[in-house]
Amino acid sequence: MLLAITLNCLTTQKIYRTTNPGTSWFARKAPTPIFYAKMLLVVFKASRLAQKGLYSGEKWVQSSLDIVKALESVNVNFEIQNVTASHKIDAPCVFVGNHMSILETFVLPCLIQPYRDITFVVKESLMTYPFFGPVLRSRDPIVVGRVNPREDLRMVLEEGQKRLSNNVSVIIFPQTTRSIDFDAKNFNTLGVKLAKRAKAPVIPFALKTDAWGLGKRFKDFGKISPAKPVRICFGAPLHIKASGKEEHNIIVKFISEKLNDWC
Repeated sequence: MLLAITLNCLTTQKIYRTTNPGTSWFARKAPTPIFYAKMLLVVFKASRLAQKGLYSGEKWVQSSLDIVKALESVNVNFEIQNVTASHKIDAPCVFVGNHMSILETFVLPCLIQPYRDITFVVKESLMTYPFFGPVLRSRDPIVVGRVNPREDLRMVLEEGQKRLSNNVSVIIFPQTTRSIDFDAKNFNTLGVKLAKRAKAPVIPFALKTDAWGLGKRFKDFGKISPAKPVRICFGAPLHIKASGKEEHNIIVKFISEKLNDWC
């Protein structure tokens, strides 16, 4: 019941803010190991279902919401704005935003999947991760190698159009890699090109997710820093006209301004 209430708050309110962060002594003293213990349990359960062909969109939402609650249990605070931006659009969308940590891969599904089927554009290496790989594969992602940009472009445009024509929205992070700093020069037009080709609207989003840090040895397993709030904001839908250059600039400006506001 508590999870259902949290999901309703996350996906129907103009702004969601964490109201009951964790308060235990252990959570305050050791947020990183406590969170990862909970996270790995969520991923392990999801992987078992995925390997049996039982990992549905509903189960994906549940796993994603469990990650949100696990982060909140170790005092990480969320602020999510305008998540309802895409609710009134009766068509699949291309979601385009910056990429700061692996947190968004875990959290975005519970914000969007309850209202429209989604998948991600992901790098090929993620598909081989223990436990996490089967979960990703079950969501039929668009896989790119990050070695040949021309081949990646072809893959995203062709496979993305297929997903969108089947009423599956696509989440794209048009950066070469995850980064704390947003560099517009490394934010390509892939999402806009896909939206233009598929005649689909674009929903921009900005996020600040460095509460889940980047690891030194294992990039996905960095320090959890509860003092850094998680912030996610969705922008108004954009319809691509002409070359899409104007819409791309609007997306870049939206992300840049939000990140500056959150500094």
